[in-house]
Amino acid sequence: MRTIKRVGCVIKPHAPDVDQLVLGLMGYLREKGIVCQLEEAAAQKVGIEGGLQREDIPAQVDLVVVLGGDGTMLSIAHLAAVNDVPVLGVNLGSLGFLTEVPVDEMYLTLDAFLGGEERIVSPRQMLEVLTRGELFYCLNDIVINKSALARMIQCAIWIDDKKISIPRADGLIVSTPTGSTAYSLSAGGPIIQPHIPAIIIAPICPHTLSFRPMVITSEAKIKIQLLTTGEKAYLTLDGQRGNLMEANETIAISTSDLKLHLISSPKRNFFDLLQQKLGWGKQ
Repeated sequence: MRTIKRVGCVIKPHAPDVDQLVLGLMGYLREKGIVCQLEEAAAQKVGIEGGLQREDIPAQVDLVVVLGGDGTMLSIAHLAAVNDVPVLGVNLGSLGFLTEVPVDEMYLTLDAFLGGEERIVSPRQMLEVLTRGELFYCLNDIVINKSALARMIQCAIWIDDKKISIPRADGLIVSTPTGSTAYSLSAGGPIIQPHIPAIIIAPICPHTLSFRPMVITSEAKIKIQLLTTGEKAYLTLDGQRGNLMEANETIAISTSDLKLHLISSPKRNFFDLLQQKLGWGKQ
């Protein structure tokens, strides 16, 4: 178990009472002799100077605490994975599969983690995508989709150098097990436990009903080529980063050696989370 000397705090600035949560976290860490490094938005919320840019936080701390929603988490997850820094997500929204720790369990979870409780740390598979000579990392998914006014787009898909399909659809999602409860789920993809080594390929509104979501080994190498001309298509990474794709542009996707170490509450597991977030078992 690593020694935690500095904790970074990243927030959703417009979340209700986030300033009080930041002040509470600072006080909690101060009592334990741990430095709290705020991102710029968090520092402004509590009226102090010295905040860092969000993207600079993971390289300078031993743990990141995210106060917000899944979008806030996804904005920092790839950087935390690159720097091998664990992340604790405190849910200030409604759904939140990544920022899964409720506010009233934040200190309980911090106590458990700082006390060396390793069972609450979940290593999450990351994907890497090579596009235009640059390598990017994703926790949830890589999405190719059409613009709002475009017709369907067509892509060619290879798995381990075997061309498997040339589907026409509104788009295509390549997802990790962690991302199986995100965009992939709304496109009809399966829910996969986070520790299962797999990749999901799910079409968005395919033209043919025979092209269904697939679960393949995490060891697979995937290549996707955009064949459509005259229609705009976008590549989006974790819903946070991306660019307009060009006709015949090809991207390569594979499982990364990097992992995100996500901290969960000691009071719940993955199925507890599904029951809570998806309303399973309610009458």
